[in-house]
Amino acid sequence: MRRPIAVAQSHSRLLTSGALLAAQSLLLTLPALPASADDSGPAVRGSAHMGAGVLAHEGVQGRPTGTRVAQTEGVDVSSHQGNVAWSTLWKSGVKWAYVKATEGTSYRNPYFAQQYGGSYDAGMIRGAYHFGTPDTAGGAAQADYFVDHGGAWSKDGRTLPGVLDIEYNPYGATCYGRTSSQMVSWIRDFLNRYKQRTGRHATVYTSTNWWKQCTGNYSGFGASNPLWVARYASTVGPLPAGWGFHTMWQYTSTGPTVGDHDKFNGAVDRVKALANG
Repeated sequence: MRRPIAVAQSHSRLLTSGALLAAQSLLLTLPALPASADDSGPAVRGSAHMGAGVLAHEGVQGRPTGTRVAQTEGVDVSSHQGNVAWSTLWKSGVKWAYVKATEGTSYRNPYFAQQYGGSYDAGMIRGAYHFGTPDTAGGAAQADYFVDHGGAWSKDGRTLPGVLDIEYNPYGATCYGRTSSQMVSWIRDFLNRYKQRTGRHATVYTSTNWWKQCTGNYSGFGASNPLWVARYASTVGPLPAGWGFHTMWQYTSTGPTVGDHDKFNGAVDRVKALANG
């Protein structure tokens, strides 16, 4: 028997509503689509760390192959690692460490004291790094903030000069909305101010691909500033223009122990030489 028209229409609306709810429920269970390159990474300012952007953009992991040059194992850490068991790392063969101190002109690593002091107490040669954000403040202002909050240097034989971590923007546009010339000027301002404040040339941490894209492969810093190159592969690969060799190499973000793992391009006496200036 046919239903009255009004009843049939009501039943049709219920089916439609039910189908919509079912579809909405299905959508909630589906995995989120990956963010675009410019939207990837941490959403909260301050949560960036050394290599975060490199992993997102270049992320093939690898292990170093044999080399004719002695290399010394190191790690870099940030707030993501929390309180670090430094004695365990020391026993595993890690001899040097870098700790994130600051980002921009407003963020300070809440674990800095434990990480920076703890690595020193365990016997390591250690230093601090600053995650640069050229879209938030000038290079000189960020260098001042870094020096004032953990990035200073002292000639005690165990303190490495500071590092400028300049890489893919984890919060937005890859090159922070800067042209190549603007980026070079920002980096120069940071490095010059750090030298004025500490008497040491800061090390530049970057990846070759980012450097080419965002500075136009500028070659003017290699004569004075050591290079810490990020490349998650079995070899260091090509270097940014101006550097004939690297001082440090971040070779993986998934090391056998806590933190990103790195190789110093030389035996431990060369690490000490960099610390002494």
